[in-house]
Amino acid sequence: MPKPDIFLLLSSFPLLCMLSCTATDSINAAQPIQDGETLISSTQTFELGFFSPKNSKNRYVGIWYHKITEHTVVWVANRENPLTDSSGAFSIAENGNFVVLDGNRNIVWSTNVSFQSNYTSMKLLDNGNLILVDRNSGTVRWQSFDHPSDTLLPGMKIGMNKKTGENRLLLSWKDVDNPAPGSYSFGLDPQDSNQFFIWVGLDRHWRSGYWNGRTFNKIPEASTDFLFHFITISNDDEVFFQYSALYDNTRMVMDVSGQIRCQVWYDTSKKWGLAWFEPRDRCSIYGACGAYGICNNHNQPFCKCMPGFEPASETEWGLGNWSGGCVRRMPLKCDGGDWFLSLGQMKVPDSESTVIVASEEECRKVCARNCRCSAYAYAKVSGGGASTCLVWFGNLMDGGDLRGEERDEGAQDLYIRLAGSELRSHKKRWLPLIVTVTIVMAAFLLGTLICRWKRRIDRIKGNREKMLNMSLFRLSTMDPSAYNFLDVAQLGGDGIQGLDIPFFHFEYIVTATDNFSDSNKLGQGGFGSVYKGELPGGQEIAVKRLSSGSGQGLEEFKNEVILIAKLQHRNLVRLLGYCVEGDEKMLLYEYLPNKSLDFFIFDEKRSKLLDWEKRFDIILGIARGLLYLHQDSRLKIIHRDLKTSNILLDEEMNPKISDFGIARIFGGNQTQANTHRVVGTYGYMSPEYALHGLFSMKSDVYSFGVMLLEIISGKKNNGFYDDERSLGLLGLAWLLWSEERWCDLVDPSISKTCDGNEVMKCIHVGLLCVQEDARNRPSMASVVMFLSEGATLPMPEEPAFHVRRNHSGKESSSYSKNEVTISLLDGR
Repeated sequence: MPKPDIFLLLSSFPLLCMLSCTATDSINAAQPIQDGETLISSTQTFELGFFSPKNSKNRYVGIWYHKITEHTVVWVANRENPLTDSSGAFSIAENGNFVVLDGNRNIVWSTNVSFQSNYTSMKLLDNGNLILVDRNSGTVRWQSFDHPSDTLLPGMKIGMNKKTGENRLLLSWKDVDNPAPGSYSFGLDPQDSNQFFIWVGLDRHWRSGYWNGRTFNKIPEASTDFLFHFITISNDDEVFFQYSALYDNTRMVMDVSGQIRCQVWYDTSKKWGLAWFEPRDRCSIYGACGAYGICNNHNQPFCKCMPGFEPASETEWGLGNWSGGCVRRMPLKCDGGDWFLSLGQMKVPDSESTVIVASEEECRKVCARNCRCSAYAYAKVSGGGASTCLVWFGNLMDGGDLRGEERDEGAQDLYIRLAGSELRSHKKRWLPLIVTVTIVMAAFLLGTLICRWKRRIDRIKGNREKMLNMSLFRLSTMDPSAYNFLDVAQLGGDGIQGLDIPFFHFEYIVTATDNFSDSNKLGQGGFGSVYKGELPGGQEIAVKRLSSGSGQGLEEFKNEVILIAKLQHRNLVRLLGYCVEGDEKMLLYEYLPNKSLDFFIFDEKRSKLLDWEKRFDIILGIARGLLYLHQDSRLKIIHRDLKTSNILLDEEMNPKISDFGIARIFGGNQTQANTHRVVGTYGYMSPEYALHGLFSMKSDVYSFGVMLLEIISGKKNNGFYDDERSLGLLGLAWLLWSEERWCDLVDPSISKTCDGNEVMKCIHVGLLCVQEDARNRPSMASVVMFLSEGATLPMPEEPAFHVRRNHSGKESSSYSKNEVTISLLDGR
């Protein structure tokens, strides 16, 4: 027997090793993949092969994340036809289809496509899509993205083919160990293709609300400016939604629990984080209170009937079964005697129709003319033009009371149709309240007239009396209950003496603002309105008024008074006083005539008023103010909501940091903290804060870096600025810096007059501040030194949140929501 050629064996060993050890992402005909072998995408993001669920011995062909330690399946081929042992394989069949075979080489699953040629190949792409390609024409004949299982990946479409009638749905697993289609499905209703639904069998379980071009009414977290960026496409062939994401390892999954969950993989904790989920409470369930029922999670019981209605079954209602809903107490006459009752801001019921009208009265008439019309809502379009009239025919289903809720962007003032006889009954019940309200209003008007009269008297009095009036504002007249309200123990050892902020009585603020007249209104905030006022001594003030009777902003109000009481710096807005009387809570600030920084830098005309010298002064001023908060003040303060709209400008365009409502005090040796309530503004949040709730001084540094790049470029951080790569502002800055084209980032209105070296240095500092790893970001002391002196700067690393993939190719609209909660859970 001849001896083997040792030299030949040795020389061929590297090739054999490469063939056996190197993963491939595609196969052709006659290349079966046995159980235990896999295909891996070129960037090693996804893997295709056989798997078994955790507590099952059945074998399935599926796609999962290759690098993620927690085995997470995103697509299953033979989900209804498992193999019972590991003798199976998958390959390209003679007819060109991708097939799964059992140990006897019987086909248990196939793509089942008709091919003109069997010359096909299969490839696993880096986005998780498995495609079957005709190698003669290069045409994709089949792809897994068209046949989703329970998971929607970035770039996948979910929707309907209008020509074939095919509706792509996510189908939950039967249970955590069985990927067969379960009870829950998620997708678009063929009869209502502008919103998502979750179904249990054929019954509606939850709805997303309508797409408004930016988000879904019931899912404010799924906005154009957060982790998931949705787009919608509708044409003659199809209507579908898809999304892109800030991070690659993101997914939407129709869970076996009946919830649609949007998740992000956290490498640090090795867990799937939950960005948002629905339905999240009892009132999110579709039709929780039945027809004409109103649901509110804060009520007990949480279901009640709309005015003019009563439970269809008192017995079932008393047992806590509200699905039967409500019925009218008195039937409609449809003879012109019916009337409409306002229910206020409501989570609007399902199945509305849209009519274009010119006025609210026309909208009412549209509904009144049709006896089947049970309710209407009028939405006025700003800027003129036709407005939208929403009308409902038949039963009102899935309505909700939004008192105490802040989650429905599609809320409307709903007017419900009632019989004329209900009007008489309604008036009789409400007559005592109407009389009381009338008396109170009369007293209020009388009080207002008296205040205006007193104000005229004050204006003609001498300085001596003015000074006497001013003394009434001082802390010595303060109601002791204000101390109890503020809980000034938070001030530390100083106690009451530490609260060096004047207390103002409500009556003086009414006079100063001319009874909060519209002519003095400066703007509307998340918790109330801001008014311009004038104290008797002639000093102008800005009054921030918390909405009466509202809990929103209450903690922020306390926080701001207590914090600013101990902060004094030329680059921080100055708090002049506050008021706490009954339901009224107000903050009095110095009046700054030039509004906020974003008012100038994002406007094509007004931006020209800020030359480079002034912009650099603003950058330095913000940096010094932030350094004072972090290091030089009596307290170590983390602002947590730094953004251009919170930088106010005085008459000389000097910047002043404002809005300390969500700021936090750090102890002397404390470096970071964790919160389960992530608050702030998307785009300015550091990644460790937005995703993990971790905040520190470096979180403020990140926000400062974003603002610095906005000031230089005149561009908003939430836009798209590169047609091919859909880069956000940070990504664009990094690209131009890396390619040594940083001058292309500069706002054209200052590009010809700016100091090139100074601008380059500022861009360099901005990129240092927005690095993904918080440990690599400089402190504010270093930032001030970098900006003020000729120090040698370290090289920045790639910024966080810098790539924003937008499959529509369109620029996203600006949207900001001030609160989101992200929690961790164990993924399947």
